[in-house]
Amino acid sequence: MPDITVSLPDGSAKSVHDGASVRDVAEAISPRLAAAAVAGKIDGALVDVDRVVRDGVSVEIVTDRSPEALGILRHSAAHVMAEAVKDLFPTARFGIGPAIEDGFYYDFDVDTPFSPEDVAAIEERMREIVAEAKTFSRGELDRLEASDAFDGQPLKQELISELPEGETISIYTQGNFTDLCRGPHVPDTSWIKAFKLMKVAGAYWRGDSDRPMLQRIYGTAWFSQKDLDAYTTRLEEAEKRDHRKLGRELDLFSFHEVAGVGLPIYHPKGARILRLLQDWLRAELYRRGYVEAITPHIYKADVWKISGHYDFYKENMYFFEIDEGDGRVNEYGVKPMNCPGHVMIFGNDVRSYRDLPMRIFEFGTVYRHEMSGVVHGLMRARGFTQDDAHIFCTADQVHDEVVLMLDLVDYVMREVFGFEYTAEISTRPDKSIGDESFWEVATTSLKQACETRGLAYEINEGDGAFYGPKIDIKLKDAIGRTWQCSTIQVDFNFPSRFELTYRTAANTEAQPFMLHRTILGSMERFLGILIEHYAGAFPPWLAPVQAVIIPISDRHMEYAKQVRGELEAVGVRVEVYAENEPMRIKIAKAQQQKVPYMLVVGDKEAEGHVVAVRDRTEGDIGQRPIAEFAAMCKAGGPRV
Repeated sequence: MPDITVSLPDGSAKSVHDGASVRDVAEAISPRLAAAAVAGKIDGALVDVDRVVRDGVSVEIVTDRSPEALGILRHSAAHVMAEAVKDLFPTARFGIGPAIEDGFYYDFDVDTPFSPEDVAAIEERMREIVAEAKTFSRGELDRLEASDAFDGQPLKQELISELPEGETISIYTQGNFTDLCRGPHVPDTSWIKAFKLMKVAGAYWRGDSDRPMLQRIYGTAWFSQKDLDAYTTRLEEAEKRDHRKLGRELDLFSFHEVAGVGLPIYHPKGARILRLLQDWLRAELYRRGYVEAITPHIYKADVWKISGHYDFYKENMYFFEIDEGDGRVNEYGVKPMNCPGHVMIFGNDVRSYRDLPMRIFEFGTVYRHEMSGVVHGLMRARGFTQDDAHIFCTADQVHDEVVLMLDLVDYVMREVFGFEYTAEISTRPDKSIGDESFWEVATTSLKQACETRGLAYEINEGDGAFYGPKIDIKLKDAIGRTWQCSTIQVDFNFPSRFELTYRTAANTEAQPFMLHRTILGSMERFLGILIEHYAGAFPPWLAPVQAVIIPISDRHMEYAKQVRGELEAVGVRVEVYAENEPMRIKIAKAQQQKVPYMLVVGDKEAEGHVVAVRDRTEGDIGQRPIAEFAAMCKAGGPRV
């Protein structure tokens, strides 16, 4: 056979025989590489290792160290799980089974919900399938052949019917199980060495509450048992840190069915933390040239019609009618975001280029009609407060304003809270508004701002909002999880719809650029992240109660109250444990409440006008004068 030539990622070329597969290319490079090949890429497209290559294509070998490898492994594990279900539950109807972050799932339509015993049996059957090293074989069918192949599978038939006419339909088979699938997959089932089925949940077919409720089995898969064990350990740690659990234990907030789904009610300690965050950030924003606004929670529907929300976002909003008492009935909408009020402030006066940039911020509470199935504690609520800001500026000012925002992000996330973070820039989607020149200026400004700050970024092509590109900041918490918080967004929509203008230096009218930004994002979500990041043990500057005073006996109560008064006078948040309980019980209670400091007072402390300080992690650290202890409580926090 004549040889063909393919190019490799390092720019070199490799000759292989005509009809060679990706695996053959790997073998020509190194037998070790061939043995490690999970899949491959041909001209950037993921393919199976047995896919034939053509002359002149570029070929990359995907191993377990490649970023795409885990997704391929997990999708293959989903197929193995589906085969196990087919073996054990022959009448099951099959939905879809994708890889997801940290795992995979498959949706099944079964007559009886899966029990824990069923899941254990499915996992055991999966182990048998893995041990049999069944090959994943790709095939192609036309629409009629596919329809015949999936006879008796209505969910699959629905998927087939939606494919474009004339499109070749790919399938994958391992053992006695065949599925609609684009692939690729690992070479055979023996690659799925470490996996675990995690839970069963109900899931509407295609996320539509009007469609059948299916049984969704979640699982996880890794290339080694060591990685699986590390993952389960992280899950156990995450469970201990669950903000919903700690929120109850620390008396921070609660949810009540009678009040409604996704509407947190903050108890005094939780409210104290939120106010501490807001007061600190408010002072910082004033220092950075922002002005504060307070805007209504509701607006007439006219506002939402101008903004476009009435046409494009109405299903996520709450609308109601009000009889104005003069024969008029007006429709109102509860705000899902704070933008309109800030826009109206800008448009309320004639603005000059000398007024720009104009930076308006607000801690504004908004409400969004999230589906009850996706509401998750503070992380995704229906009512939440945003640390929102909108900057109105000229095109020439966009870069510098974004640099300033990134400086604020770095101060908040890295300096104050110690988070590592990364950036992602989302570019123009297929459906968008605004001139190409606006998009070019905005996107270039975001990129150059990141580069000015020395902030590495990834590009998320086509995932910007329809009204402008954006930067998303993703931070990593104490146990390695990633959270998206800060967002910086350029908007061409609102200035156009609300006809915003300013007078230029040439005394002409121009439309300002509008930048949306949040730093903490949803205050609720950020509080949830902090609870889990700190495992409820907030640093002293942010703790709702910084210290508890524990009198050794009743005769020391008077001195305990005196200490409390002196500390409160200098801004320390303190409580006295006055209950008639042993001191060890009071210390245990304070430890359980994760209070930073316990101050034990008895005869010696009263005589010396000091407190005996016990740190929640270090234990007893000795006596301190009251003023010195107050300074300890303020140390380590951000400037206020």
